Amino acid sequence: MAGGDEVLVEERLRELGDRLRGPVRLKSDLLTEARHGLLDAVEAYREGGLSAAEAQRRAVTEFGSPAQLAPAYQAELAVGALRGLALRVVTVAAVAIVAGDLTWQGASWSEGPRPPAGYLLLSASMDWLWITAFVLAAAGLLVATSADRWGVPGGAVLHRAVGASLTGVLLLAAAAGAGLFAWSMGLWEAALTWPPMIIGAVVATAALLWIGRAARYWLTASLTTAR
Repeated sequence: MAGGDEVLVEERLRELGDRLRGPVRLKSDLLTEARHGLLDAVEAYREGGLSAAEAQRRAVTEFGSPAQLAPAYQAELAVGALRGLALRVVTVAAVAIVAGDLTWQGASWSEGPRPPAGYLLLSASMDWLWITAFVLAAAGLLVATSADRWGVPGGAVLHRAVGASLTGVLLLAAAAGAGLFAWSMGLWEAALTWPPMIIGAVVATAALLWIGRAARYWLTASLTTAR
């Protein structure tokens, strides 16, 4: 089909795309799939003897208006966004739980006086926050998979509950991590030049930014779905 014969199709897809919010790649994949379906329908009408303009009009009309289509597409984007967020959290949480203490091993201050009780409590809370994030992320993957395969009654509410809880725990973990790092710098001047601590801080920051981008996609997609 000549590019000039696809004006109505592309216009409808653009209108639909303007209403959708979520992960860029998934959104592009959904619109590409919709484009292929529309062009197949146009081609079928052309083979049935309709003109290019009429074939497009019929295909676009049967496809539905953006207002009709957007909720289903947006719901799929929200589920995909939760899946992406959960996968990133599972990866980072597993590393944080296993390797979190490595930044301290062999440090020159490790044999000194015990840190304050508040510091120890904050340090312990980091482990529990990441364990909780891991569990919630696993639940998020289960919810996303169930929504894709079978559909779950009340799935939208469950999706938002798991996603909101996971996002909240991540915010707490980020705040606790920043507080723990700053407190460490105040307690042990040598920590400022301790390579494992520096590397750990850089890696943790990169990981949180990586997760944060996925969390932003989920929030945007979920809030758009809830309108």
